[in-house]
Amino acid sequence: MLGILFTIISNIFVIIPAQLVRIAIDYVVESFTFYRVIEGLELSASARSSFLQYILIFGVLILVMALLRGFFLFLIRQTIIIMSRLIEYDMKNEIFDHYQKLPLSFYRRNSTGDLMARITEDVSRVRMYLGPAIMYGLNLLILFPMVIGYMLSVNVELTIYSLLPLPILSISIYFVNNLINERSEKIQRSLSSLSTFVQEAFSGIRVLKAFVREEDSSNEFEKASVDYKDKSIRLTVVQALFYPVILALIGISTILTVYIGGIQVIEGTIGYGVIAEFILYVNMLTWPVTSLGWVTSIVQRAAASQTRINEFLDEKNDIQSTENLEVAIQGNVAFEDVSFVYPNSGIQALKHVSFTIDAGQSLAIIGTTGSGKSTIANLLMRMYDVSSGKITIDDRPIQQYDLASLRKQIGFVPQDVFLFSDSISNNIAFGMDTMELPQVEQAAKDADVYNNIIDFPNGFETKLGERGITLSGGQKQRVSIARAIAKEPSILLLDDCLSAVDTKTENAILSALKRIMQQRTSIIISHRVSSAKLADKIIVLDDGQIVEHGTHESLLDAKGVYAELFEKQTQQPETIED
Repeated sequence: MLGILFTIISNIFVIIPAQLVRIAIDYVVESFTFYRVIEGLELSASARSSFLQYILIFGVLILVMALLRGFFLFLIRQTIIIMSRLIEYDMKNEIFDHYQKLPLSFYRRNSTGDLMARITEDVSRVRMYLGPAIMYGLNLLILFPMVIGYMLSVNVELTIYSLLPLPILSISIYFVNNLINERSEKIQRSLSSLSTFVQEAFSGIRVLKAFVREEDSSNEFEKASVDYKDKSIRLTVVQALFYPVILALIGISTILTVYIGGIQVIEGTIGYGVIAEFILYVNMLTWPVTSLGWVTSIVQRAAASQTRINEFLDEKNDIQSTENLEVAIQGNVAFEDVSFVYPNSGIQALKHVSFTIDAGQSLAIIGTTGSGKSTIANLLMRMYDVSSGKITIDDRPIQQYDLASLRKQIGFVPQDVFLFSDSISNNIAFGMDTMELPQVEQAAKDADVYNNIIDFPNGFETKLGERGITLSGGQKQRVSIARAIAKEPSILLLDDCLSAVDTKTENAILSALKRIMQQRTSIIISHRVSSAKLADKIIVLDDGQIVEHGTHESLLDAKGVYAELFEKQTQQPETIED
């Protein structure tokens, strides 16, 4: 509302100077005629002084009007543009917050690039509509009636002729702007492909060099660069038309104004000042009319972007708590006839799986790749809900627990380790409400990574990621284990987290974890039989079904799948990684 008010006031200060210019020019013409009559007489000196004084007053008034208009233009931007920035801020926060509330299935369906595009590019396009488009649109709606109404009140014929080229200008700008937008988007896609290609080439530089494919890679890059160059040149050609079209049509308006106005001056129907006034009005209307095509294009793009944003905002998380229980978990876990089908792919990962773990017990889940081991971890943390059957924790259905409370009490070590670009201490303390360094150090010792960390120049404050140190696969997994332990969870869930460490390190970690595992329910998921040695109970999965269960000794005696896996893995040397 303030933006509208300031726009009206600023446009008043646009129109008044044009009127002052008309009055000043007519005054100069009339005064000059009078001055020539009395030139050489005693009155001429005082007349000249009065004449110059009035001209100075007109100049000061026009300057004051310009300054006032500038001040209100500043206020317009301080209201409308800042408003659009605040809405952009709110939208980005809302979308990001909504993203984090959506289930894992949502992220499996949508690419990271698409998620990023909607929270950055699409939100920016909506902001352009809420800011510049509304500002220039308002200016057009307010200025046009004011200026044209006044022009018609002064001279109808001159108004019609001077405004004739403006509709052609607006339509031309609309089409040229659409071409610019279309070609700009093609350039963006080409640049995105180019960036992706470069990123992959540099990330996989070791493989490129090993297979001597540098020349082929350079040729492919050159092709992508040529495509980007050609599209950029095509855009430049269109942009080169933009200003000549505007200047040509403004020039035609000016010529028509001067020509028709000149005829009327000769006929004595108007004064010289009216021509100057109308030229100023034409120039006032030029940018609003030019912006009409640009604003229309922004509105169309914003509408498309808002539709894309709404697609994700309308997504619902079907994983909800029924009772929002926030209670301490003891750790009694039971799967009762659980089956699960992944919603996107339709793959049945689990078939009628049943097992129980008492509080403080440890369970190992052994199976080959694709047997459904990680699915059990996802279901236990309610990343997904079961297709059929029931999961209970402490004899309560898992759906009754508050999601955040449930997940806070589960220490999860994922198969694919992810560490943030932050200090090692902050990574380990990631799940803790407040960081306690002694607790962080103890977790690092339990995960057998403490000695590695203190060997780094900055110890626990060593930065990880691109600008910091890069850990080996085994070190990453041990830091990830320390992160899970540090939050002192009721349930410890290790999802094939020892796959990147050698046998010696694995034994060291398992030995260190033995004390931790005695105090809480622990689930060790692995395809390696050696990881199951510390578990009280073992189940063997194959194609989503439990084919064997028991203790390490009883399963070896049964000489079934577990015994066969044990024999194969103990006969083959372990792969040792740095």
